[in-house]
Amino acid sequence: MHLHKTSSRLDGIGITASTICAIHCAVVPLLLTSLPLIGLGFLATPWVEWGMIVLALMIGGYSIGLSYLRSHRKALPLILLLAGFVIIMLGHAILNNIAEAIIVPLGGLTIALAHYINNRYVGVCRHTPLRYK
Repeated sequence: MHLHKTSSRLDGIGITASTICAIHCAVVPLLLTSLPLIGLGFLATPWVEWGMIVLALMIGGYSIGLSYLRSHRKALPLILLLAGFVIIMLGHAILNNIAEAIIVPLGGLTIALAHYINNRYVGVCRHTPLRYK
């Protein structure tokens, strides 16, 4: 029961962080010229971009990895998590302009989907979780 509550909270945070990341990646290129005018120019810096990516990776790796090991043992959330990060990294490394603004948010939404599915799997699991001392 405790694992379900913790995992549910982390998945909620992961869904929120990934969705915010996707929105950020979709909106910032469109508003890039007006951000400095309204005092939000920092949102377009690489530090914010990589900070969001690292935060999503840490939350996703911990939440989904822990749920996989202790609860459901289903690989789909892990596969979606990794696919989302691959999409984001390839989008940043290879694409630019409009293509990047379309592909990178899809990676963020894929990560949010991974958290959602993970949360559903943990909620369906009925056996007692493993306890580590």
